[in-house]
Amino acid sequence: AQTLPLLLPSILQQLRRQRQLTYKHDDGSYSAFGRNDPSGNTWLTAFVMKSFSGAKKYIFIDQANIDQAKNWLGQQQQSNGCFASVGKLFNNMLKGGVNDEVTLSAYITAALLELGIQETDPVVAKSLACLKESSHNIDNTYVTALLSYTFTLAGDEEMRQTLLSNLDKQAKREGVGRYWTLANNAQPMGSVEVETSAYVLLALLSGPSLPGFGLNYSAGIVHWLSKQQNANGGFSSTQDTVVALQALAQYSAATYNAEGFISITVTSPSGQRNQFTVNQDNRLLYQEKQLQEATGTYNLRAKGKGCVFVQVCALPLLIHILSPRNSSSRNECFHHVLTLMSVQTCVIFFLQWIRGIT
Repeated sequence: AQTLPLLLPSILQQLRRQRQLTYKHDDGSYSAFGRNDPSGNTWLTAFVMKSFSGAKKYIFIDQANIDQAKNWLGQQQQSNGCFASVGKLFNNMLKGGVNDEVTLSAYITAALLELGIQETDPVVAKSLACLKESSHNIDNTYVTALLSYTFTLAGDEEMRQTLLSNLDKQAKREGVGRYWTLANNAQPMGSVEVETSAYVLLALLSGPSLPGFGLNYSAGIVHWLSKQQNANGGFSSTQDTVVALQALAQYSAATYNAEGFISITVTSPSGQRNQFTVNQDNRLLYQEKQLQEATGTYNLRAKGKGCVFVQVCALPLLIHILSPRNSSSRNECFHHVLTLMSVQTCVIFFLQWIRGIT
C-alpha cells in the first residue's frame, strides 16, 4: 500500500496509452472515433506517433505501434513528396496552425525526424524536397517557423539560417519579450502565435548556435511564452500547449545548472515577507502561497544562481522583480524571465524551478 502513490503516475500513463490504442485502425493509423471512422487521419496519426515516441523513454510503448503509424504515413505521401490530408478530425482546432499541405507535411516530417529517422530516408528526403520547393512562396510566419524547426532537425543549416533570419525581421517586441504574430498583426492573437513563437524557440535550440541567436535571444521568447501560460500550466489550446511546453523544456535543458541554489523573498506592500528556497533537493517541488493583500506593489528579490519560473495570478497588480545580485552569464535568464509585469487574474502566484530534461 505504501508503494501505490509511487506507482500511480505510471499506472495512469499506461491506462492513457491503452485508451489511445482504442482509436487505432488495423492499418496502423488513428482517428477520432477509431474503427467507426472510414479511415485514419493523417495529422492525428502523426501526433500519436510523435507522442508514443516521446513517451517511450518513460513507459512501455510497443515499437510496433510506432512503426505501423510511420508506414501508414509513408503510404499517404504524394508524387511531389508532400503528404495528403486523409480522414476527418473531429475538432480541427486540435491541429493548431496546421491547415494545408505544406504545414501538414512539415509537421509529419518533423515528427519523423524526432523519431531519429535520418534525412536520407526516402520518405523524409522526398518530403524535405517538397518543403524546400514550397518555401519560396511562403509569406506566413507560422509556416516559416514550422519549416525552420523541420529543417533544423534535418540538419540543413542553409535553409535554417535563411528561415530564422526572415523570422527575425518579423519579430515583435514587448519589453524584453520576443514573439511572432500572423501576417501583419501588431498584437498576438492567441494559440497560433504561441505555437509560432514556440517553433522558433525549438529551431534555435535544436541545432548549432547561430551568430546573433544565442541564449539571450531565446530568453526573450521564453519571457513572452511564460506570460501566456495560464494558472494551470497550459496555454490556449491543445497544440500550442504541446509545442510550447516542448520548447520550454528544451530551453530549461539548455540553461540547467546542476549546482543551482536560489533564495527568493517576496515582500508585500505592508512589508510582510515570504521566502522560497529552490535547490537540488526540491527543484521538482511545486510551491505556491496566497497573496495576503490584493492591491499594492509586491517586490521579489532573488539571490543565488540558477533559473526559476515565477507566475503571478492576482487582481490587477504591479510586480517589481529584481535581478539577482550574483548571476553568471549562463544564468542571465533571470534578467529576461523575471521582469516588470502587470497581471490581472486569480488570487495566487506560483514559483517553480525550471530544470533540464536528461
